[in-house]
Amino acid sequence: MAKIKSKAVFRCQQCGYQSPRWHGRCPECDSWNSFVEEAATPVTHRRLTGAKNTANTPIPIGELVSDGEHRILSGTGEFDRVMGGGVVYGSITLVGGDPGIGKTTLLLQILPRLSRDSNPVLYVSGEESCSQVKMRGHRLGVDDPFLYLLSETSLEAIIQAAQDLTPSALVIDSIQTTFSSHITSTPGSISQIQEVAAQLMTFAKDRNIPVFLIGHVTKEGAIAGPRLLEHIVDTVLYFEGDRGHSYRILRAVKNRFGATNEIGVFEMTETGLHEVGNPSALFLEDRSRESTGSVVVATMEGTRPILVEIQALVSPTHFPNPKRVATGVDGNRLSILLAVLEKRLGLHLSGQDVYINVVGGIRIDETACDLGIVAAVISSLRERPIDPETLVCGEVGLGGEIRAVSAVDVRIREAAKLGLKRCVLPEGNLASLDTKSKMTAVGATHLGDMQDALFK
Repeated sequence: MAKIKSKAVFRCQQCGYQSPRWHGRCPECDSWNSFVEEAATPVTHRRLTGAKNTANTPIPIGELVSDGEHRILSGTGEFDRVMGGGVVYGSITLVGGDPGIGKTTLLLQILPRLSRDSNPVLYVSGEESCSQVKMRGHRLGVDDPFLYLLSETSLEAIIQAAQDLTPSALVIDSIQTTFSSHITSTPGSISQIQEVAAQLMTFAKDRNIPVFLIGHVTKEGAIAGPRLLEHIVDTVLYFEGDRGHSYRILRAVKNRFGATNEIGVFEMTETGLHEVGNPSALFLEDRSRESTGSVVVATMEGTRPILVEIQALVSPTHFPNPKRVATGVDGNRLSILLAVLEKRLGLHLSGQDVYINVVGGIRIDETACDLGIVAAVISSLRERPIDPETLVCGEVGLGGEIRAVSAVDVRIREAAKLGLKRCVLPEGNLASLDTKSKMTAVGATHLGDMQDALFK
C-alpha cells in the first residue's frame, strides 16, 4: 500500500480551526497565539481491535424492551447524587479541576467500589508510576485486591490491556498525557485529545463499562483541550474548591443521565475525601448572629437546596472610584443591584466601597439570591443587623420590583430544618406556599417592602 505524504497544517488548540498557514489570532474563536503546527494525516475509519463487528440496524422504538436504568452505586452518596443516582454502564465521564484539588484522590477512592461480581477495575496513570500510585493509595487506605494499576500513555497499549483484563470500570489519568500512534502530533494537542476521546468512547460503548477521564484545566478554569471533548463524553464534572480550605465541591455541568448543576460536598482530610451529608449546616456553622451585613439565603444547586450566608461590607472611600469586590457572586450583577438601590431607594453608594462574600467558597449563579445581596448591603450601610432566624429570597428587577422564584417550598423546608422561623419572599410566591409550613412568610413586591420587613 503506497504511503500518503502528509502535509503540515496549523490548528487552533482552542476550537480546532484548521488553516494551511499560521495565524496570530484565530479567525474562528479570536484566541491569540493558539495555532500549533501539526501533520495533516488522512482520515481513516478505524475500529478497535476486538470490537463487535455486528452491523447495527434501525429498530422501532416500540419493539425495544426497557427494564429500567442499570447503575452502579459507589456507596458514596454525594458522588452518586452528582452522577444522577449512580454510574451508568457504558458511560464516559470527564473529571476536571485545578492541580492538587483531589481528582486522583476521589477516583482512587471510588474506583474499587465499582467492582461487581469480583471483577477487577483498572486505574491507568500517565503521570505517575505504579509504585507512586500505590503510595497514594496506602495513605488513603485503598488496598483492594480487585484494583489493578497500569502506568502507560499509549492508547493502543491501554486498550489492549483493558481488553485482556475485562475490568468493571476504567480510569485514565490523564487524557492530556495519553496519545495514539495513529496521530503524529504531540500528546495533549487537539488532534490527540479528539482521537483518544473518540476511541475510548467506542471502547466504553462496545464493552459496556464506565470510563472516567481526568482532564487538566487552563488558567481560565476550563478543561484544557477542544470544546468538542465535552460534547463527546456523557458527563462533565468539575472539582472545585480552595486548596487552602478543606472543603471541595463536585459539580456536574453536563449529565446525559441526570440533573445538571448538581453538586456534592466533600471534606479533604489526611485519609482522603469524606462526604458532607448536610452542606447547609456546614456553611452556617460559624455564622455570627449579631453582626451587620449578614443574611441567610437559599440557593438551588441542581435539585438540592443549600442555605448559605452572604456577607456585605460597606465602608466610605477616599478615592474617586469606589471599589466593587464580589466573591462567590457575579460582579456585574452586583453593580446592577447597587445601581437599583441608588435609583429606587435613594441610597448614596457612589462614595462607598462595597465588598460581597459568599461564605464557604460556594459560587451562586442564580438570581434568586438578589434580595439577599441587597438586604446585606443595606444592613451594613445602616449598621442594622438582620434577624439571624430570617431567610431572604427573591429576584430584583431594574424597577426595584421583587419577582417570584422557583422551588420556594423546597427552599423553605430546608430553612425550617435548620431552625429558621421567618422568611421574606416575593409576593408572587405566597399563593403557592405549603400551608402546613411553620415558618412565618412575609411577602414583598418592592424593595421598600423588604426594607420595612427587615429593618422597621
